[in-house]
Amino acid sequence: MTNRKKEHIDICLNKNVEYGDTGFEYYRFTHNALPEVNMQEIDTSVDFLGKNINAPIIISAVTYDREHQELTTNLAKAAEKLKLVMSLGSQRILIEQPQMAMDEDIRKHCPTIPLLANLGAIQLNYGFSANECNKIIQNVKADALVLHLNPLQEAIQPEGQTNFKYLLSKIKKIVDNLDCPVIVKEVGSGISKDVAFKLKQIGVSIIDVAGHGGTNWALIEGHRANNRLGETFREWGIPTVEAISQCNDVDLQLIAGGGIRSGLDIAKAIALGADYVSIALPLLRPATISEGEVIKILQQFIHELKITMFCIGAKNIKELQNTKALVKVK
Repeated sequence: MTNRKKEHIDICLNKNVEYGDTGFEYYRFTHNALPEVNMQEIDTSVDFLGKNINAPIIISAVTYDREHQELTTNLAKAAEKLKLVMSLGSQRILIEQPQMAMDEDIRKHCPTIPLLANLGAIQLNYGFSANECNKIIQNVKADALVLHLNPLQEAIQPEGQTNFKYLLSKIKKIVDNLDCPVIVKEVGSGISKDVAFKLKQIGVSIIDVAGHGGTNWALIEGHRANNRLGETFREWGIPTVEAISQCNDVDLQLIAGGGIRSGLDIAKAIALGADYVSIALPLLRPATISEGEVIKILQQFIHELKITMFCIGAKNIKELQNTKALVKVK
């Protein structure tokens, strides 16, 4: 498991693992030459799980293993300093190989912000139950548990686990037996309206659509397996904008992951109906260097978000969500 995570990170750092269009390129904001707004007063803060954060940004899952502990702590420190949300990588290792999991309290680096635990939902079909989920949550004092869905990745991954039968009912058991919220996310192939509706029916209240157009796990696992499957399925998935559109019809809080590469992308995602965005790959290389390098990238994203809001006359995130300035151009 630890070797696989190392290979994942090495491939993401050294190969081109992004592919496809998110759909953001088909939208533009109508410029407001007279915004009647003081840019210095623009408020990008929102609430997440009852905590106020400075921007609708979630640092998405990367890793939780001991070998990359410094990387994770750099992300956590940056999230704390900027008052954003921090999500950990899969904590399956904490149960199956605890000697290889992080050996320090991540909460000491991010004591006040929302912190999200993480587990592949498929593990519920391979021996994990609410007991293991609770252990993961308690270990890091998390505010919520993220269960990630990744059928395409599992199908291409050499060690993939592909028995997804009865998984929805098992997710429901987790939702019913945890004292914290359960968030469900994809890893880059998108969530459809049908799946979002099924998740809502079992009590999930937040989903990350994690659409196609950013980090491509078919390509990553294809690189690892050294076969043609990654190339065959690199175009597979629901583009992020389409996933947002479909899931907007379901009464859930939406996180828009999948190819968020600027503050302008963040603004478009929010204007299209997302409540938050999640970002991982743009932060990976900076996180291998220092907390400060992560902060620089995130501050740039937030500055770009504020410029966008200024140039359409949106004083806060609620006004951005309700704007009529975003128009489809293709």
